Amino acid sequence: MTAPLHFQSIAELSEHLAARRISSVELTQAVIARTKAVESRVHAFNSFDEPDALAQAAASDSRRAGGQSCGALDGIPIGLKDVIAVSGQPLTASSKMLANFVSPYNATVTESLQGAGAVLHGRLNCDEFAMGSSTENSAFGPAHNPWDLTRTPGGSSGGSAAALAAGAAIATLGSDTGGSIRQPAALCGLVGLKPTYGLISRFGLIAYASSLDQIGPFARTVEDAAIVLGAIAGHDPRDSTSFKTEIPDYRAELKRRRGPWKLGIPEEYFGAGLDPEVGAAVEKAIAFYKAQGCEIREVSLPHTHYCLDAYYVIATAEASSNLARYDGIRYGHRSREAKDVLDVYQKSRAEGFGDEVKRRIILGTYVLSSGYYDAYYLRAQKVRTLIRQDFLNAYREVDALITPTSPLPAFKLGEKSADPLAMYLCDIYTIGVNLAGLPALSLPCGFTAGGLPIGLQLIGQPFREADLLATAHAYEQAHDWHTKFASL
Repeated sequence: MTAPLHFQSIAELSEHLAARRISSVELTQAVIARTKAVESRVHAFNSFDEPDALAQAAASDSRRAGGQSCGALDGIPIGLKDVIAVSGQPLTASSKMLANFVSPYNATVTESLQGAGAVLHGRLNCDEFAMGSSTENSAFGPAHNPWDLTRTPGGSSGGSAAALAAGAAIATLGSDTGGSIRQPAALCGLVGLKPTYGLISRFGLIAYASSLDQIGPFARTVEDAAIVLGAIAGHDPRDSTSFKTEIPDYRAELKRRRGPWKLGIPEEYFGAGLDPEVGAAVEKAIAFYKAQGCEIREVSLPHTHYCLDAYYVIATAEASSNLARYDGIRYGHRSREAKDVLDVYQKSRAEGFGDEVKRRIILGTYVLSSGYYDAYYLRAQKVRTLIRQDFLNAYREVDALITPTSPLPAFKLGEKSADPLAMYLCDIYTIGVNLAGLPALSLPCGFTAGGLPIGLQLIGQPFREADLLATAHAYEQAHDWHTKFASL
């Protein structure tokens, strides 16, 4: 049975559009109707502009009528996490600090998607300033997992995952600082790709931790992720960390690169704290690769147990610096209770930021303060170098690594919100990738007995996204997890 339009893939829908079996306006109307039907329960969106989306869709149909199609993404509705700038649209970072802010410019990825003809549909909910693992830190209320509305869709890009899993978008973009694309993808049964640091421009992304942040796609299939990645990857002179490298045709490479691959199993990722059902599903995926002729090797990443500590020193230090600009003076929330300049700073920030953001600013300011810089921040950067070297040493023996994405399936909303450390541990398998600047992908590999999705993480070599996607595609094509949809 053919899936409804709002649950079909980019690859399928682009064929329908090219053959004129549907129009972009019809597709966009279907996605908007689905959004209206589920949004009160899922809360994936902070805002969406229906007239603007339909105008973009009509422009796509006009291009096609004139023989000027822009390619596979032309006319496809794509949602953006509310930390990515779209000119003339709200840009809130799910914070009271930016509750009324409208972006005056486009992010580079926004321009890239517009150039590819995509219909930009909505501003997606997230943890405030992308700080969190459950979307519960959003000033506008948490998003809900479409597979079980009492559970989190993950974070910080939880709205991006929830919208796609609910059929309220055909693909979405998120940002990943310590697992914020991969963990929600795992918890919502989606493909989520965190590219190599520097492959995609960060211009127009609200900064959390600048040396860790990376924009990437959520998609229903690996092929769809390859399509979106191809549209948004590339060098950008407006981003000083953007890397000049050749961008292959990721979609075409899925069919060319067939393995077998040498795959590493890091012993540190299969210990205490891993849910038994998650571990069993990942072990079955490893067995699949072995049956396909892949060489499976056990490897060690000995500094893994320092990842969490190093991350929460480096990330909070950079957050403290990046969020200093929200001072009540230039833009954003300004306290009405302020009586002098010092009051403006103190009260505006106290009123505008939520508890988790304040916690990270305070911690980051502390580790950068006089007398503590060497003991904390500098030492964390040295540990970061060792963590990256662990991965590079492993890649002398293997092509990629296989791990669980999240140690747990989706947990109940409110279950961990009172214990920050328990929440931080949800990202234990994803943080190292960001510290090392590597590409990694999560894809569905099963369900728990209770019907919750389980994610498999593949970690690739720098700028080898084509190989990473091909490795994931080989697994996906032999299984049907990506064809399952949440019933709302």
